[in-house]
Amino acid sequence: MEHESVSHSVAERALARLPSGSEVSVTVHRYEGGAGPTAYLQAAQHGIELNGAAALRRLHDSLLEAELAGTVVAVPVVNSLAFDHDSYVTPQAVDAVNPNFNRVWPGDGDGTLQERAVASLWELIATADVVVDLHSGTADMLEHVRFQGGERDSRRLASVFGADYLMTDPGPERPLEEYTGTLRAAARLAGTTAIVPELSNSRQVDLEAARRGADGIRNVLGELGMLRAEPPDPPSQTVLYDDGGRVGADRSGLFEPAPGVAVGDRVAEGDELGTVYSPDTFERRQSVAATASGVIYSLTRESAVTAGEKLAGIAGLE
Repeated sequence: MEHESVSHSVAERALARLPSGSEVSVTVHRYEGGAGPTAYLQAAQHGIELNGAAALRRLHDSLLEAELAGTVVAVPVVNSLAFDHDSYVTPQAVDAVNPNFNRVWPGDGDGTLQERAVASLWELIATADVVVDLHSGTADMLEHVRFQGGERDSRRLASVFGADYLMTDPGPERPLEEYTGTLRAAARLAGTTAIVPELSNSRQVDLEAARRGADGIRNVLGELGMLRAEPPDPPSQTVLYDDGGRVGADRSGLFEPAPGVAVGDRVAEGDELGTVYSPDTFERRQSVAATASGVIYSLTRESAVTAGEKLAGIAGLE
């Protein structure tokens, strides 16, 4: 591939229009070099997930000084409505039908506000060879990169990203339709390679996670031949299967994890994970136990919880 100095441009892309007539738009960065692949990068589908945007800022600084083969398209804040409201999902006042941005891909130009916004972004994604969809997790989540099950290129790029843990779907017996609406499922159905890094926690910028995110994307671009530098060998990695090991709250109250329980721990079905207490009477309302064997990849820390809320996620081992 021919590597050239980067030409950088910034543009606003209109996604939808609010009742007042105001436009909902996103800022799109385009980095162009010589002939080569197109990589589409995005962050903040969910408004409280900040590390992806911080990672793209760090990547921006390095790309301006790089020689590039191909084109990088980056959207640092995909869902500005959720971002501005410090909310995981879009306020229901503007889309009560589809508040979760990551459940309506590839969108619908004649649909609800979210579906129209996604359809406009999908026009950018449809021309890309690779998609990197940056997310961050709960207050305590095992940093990992999700890849598309059964797809060699997706697994290779996820591995090169450089996280210690990879995660994929449990196997071909689970139909892809269960994931319809997520960007990774839409990309897979369209024949586009996609990976989804989960960069640490939400609601605050983790500086080290942002740095790892930028480094990981550079590794991916290097593996694609878009940057001159070859990525370093990935660390020893553990592959997890997200097989529905969801642990939920049966009762509302205050949740406290059991002493010593942490993300990354291997557990067996029935192992104690914590307790839900009544904040006023102090009664033990629920003894929380692992619903499956595997690795804890997400865990709610000490906080008030509502019945039905997710307390922990357990993934199976490859």
